[in-house]
Amino acid sequence: MTSQDADRPGPAGTSRRSKITPEREREFFDAVLDQIRECGYDAVTMEGVAASTRCSKSTLYRQWRTKPRFVAAALRSSRQARFARVDTGTLAGDLREVARCAGEWSPKDTTLLQALGHAVVQDRELAQALREALVDPEIGALEEILRRGVERGEVTAGNPALEYVPAQIFGVLRVRPILEGRNADPDYLLRFVEAAVLPALGLE
Repeated sequence: MTSQDADRPGPAGTSRRSKITPEREREFFDAVLDQIRECGYDAVTMEGVAASTRCSKSTLYRQWRTKPRFVAAALRSSRQARFARVDTGTLAGDLREVARCAGEWSPKDTTLLQALGHAVVQDRELAQALREALVDPEIGALEEILRRGVERGEVTAGNPALEYVPAQIFGVLRVRPILEGRNADPDYLLRFVEAAVLPALGLE
């Protein structure tokens, strides 16, 4: 039996939702996000994703009903806090490592953010899914890094710059492609952290 046969609807009376394996679901999600990065949100269709993954388009419609819901599910499935793995033992070291890590994955994330464009303004669920997938987990992990630095006495809890560190990191990731036409790579982000973030926190 082919993968397309496996994805076809069952007999009448069965559940509306197909029994899709986690591996097959991951294939669908990867396909739609990759196509958004390459073609832009508006150009991607359920039919196109179905063709690229060799399934029937009715499978995707039955499972997620609309493209925005499908894309929102794909975004939520990609949720991860990559900064959560950062723990060098010092706040300055952690922030430098955050810069390196963010610079490595920013091209892929920035491309996705730009490709979604106006769609996230028009669709609240899509916007929320984007925040849940790419923003909230990393902000939470970054706030935990800063909290550890306060607990170790490396920076005072009342330092006014603490509040703005997430905005600095995420802001430069988003704005460099606009200002200079280039992504914020690890070298650029590390220099930014050294010149702007660490001095504001009183760190070296």
